[in-house]
Amino acid sequence: MTTDAQKRASRKYNAANTRQIIIRLNKRTDADILETLAACGNVQGYIKSLIRADVSAPTNDGNAR
Repeated sequence: MTTDAQKRASRKYNAANTRQIIIRLNKRTDADILETLAACGNVQGYIKSLIRADVSAPTNDGNAR
């Protein structure tokens, strides 16, 4: 069981070092995205890898974003 001190320490760490981003997906219109995420296993890792690939891809003018 988690103690109150551990919970406070976690909240303090998260407040100082993390940011939570929430996305809502519609079951009907975003079904393809939901299926892909369900099949990938590590959703957070998959999304991060897609964003990092996009950020590091060169733009049309030859420069990174």
